[in-house]
Amino acid sequence: MKAVVITKPGGVKVLKVLERPVPTIQSGELLIKVEAAGVNRPDVAQRKGNYAPPSWAPQDIPGLEVAGVVAEVNDCKRYRKGDKVCALLAGGGYAEYVAVPEVQCLPIPENLTMVEAASLPETFFTVWTNVFDREHIHEGESFLVHGGTSGIGVAAIQLVKAWGCTVYATAGSNEKVQLCEKLGATKAINYREQDFVTALNELTGGRGVDVVLDMIGGTYTQRNIDILAEEGRLCLINFMGGVESKIKLSKILSKRLTITGSTLRKRDPEFKAGIARKLEQHVWPWLKSGVVKPIVYQVYNFDHAPDAHKAIESETHVGKIVLTIQ
Repeated sequence: MKAVVITKPGGVKVLKVLERPVPTIQSGELLIKVEAAGVNRPDVAQRKGNYAPPSWAPQDIPGLEVAGVVAEVNDCKRYRKGDKVCALLAGGGYAEYVAVPEVQCLPIPENLTMVEAASLPETFFTVWTNVFDREHIHEGESFLVHGGTSGIGVAAIQLVKAWGCTVYATAGSNEKVQLCEKLGATKAINYREQDFVTALNELTGGRGVDVVLDMIGGTYTQRNIDILAEEGRLCLINFMGGVESKIKLSKILSKRLTITGSTLRKRDPEFKAGIARKLEQHVWPWLKSGVVKPIVYQVYNFDHAPDAHKAIESETHVGKIVLTIQ
């Protein structure tokens, strides 16, 4: 098969289309003939040598989500050859074929294209496990997501809004602010023009928000603590703004805050299976009805994976970038 391979750590030019063996599936796994693969920031980090895949995943083929047709099964309970599925992967998605545990797959809603389906798993699994399972957000609470037009952001705004919460977001331009609000944010804040702590204090009458989902880290950490309401929860899923932060512990104590963090890639299939079941129960009906929609910004052919990575790194995209394999 053909695959986009990281030939060595570095810039986008290290991505090359090469021949690789078709994966051999183990018991309980599917072989998917890939039609589309989502592109995500962890792929960029892996290309640069900063995010090693788990030992059981392909080591030099990035890609954490795909959509395609089941080509083979090995002792599977639900899916059969010819079924259309999307899947969360630990790696290997930039390829014509990928092996994945059956429990990490979801059926593709009939109203979605392969490209749209490929844009879902990585961000939807991530938002669900962190915001809903770890932070236990419930109807009527308030929520802030940074990077509101990123893949994570557009998923979080829509899912949390559909859950019955008040949603706020930050974004880097007035155009992106407008899109966040169109997706369901009560208010989005242009962080280049306004301090989000000041703005949210004004919007909430000084109360703050119940849950913050943060991928920035660094200097945002103390500001997130400042804007959390009493009994608030902060969830860290990345540290694009730096791995270190100086914070005031007194506010954590006085407001009885909870700070958590997580990564999903190295979790075992059964853990991911639990998220998949909840997504199918709660979110898939929203996708079928149109309450929640995939937001695909740009589609690149398989051979143009370097351009897709450039687009991710430019931070000008709104929603997801997807590769199609033809």
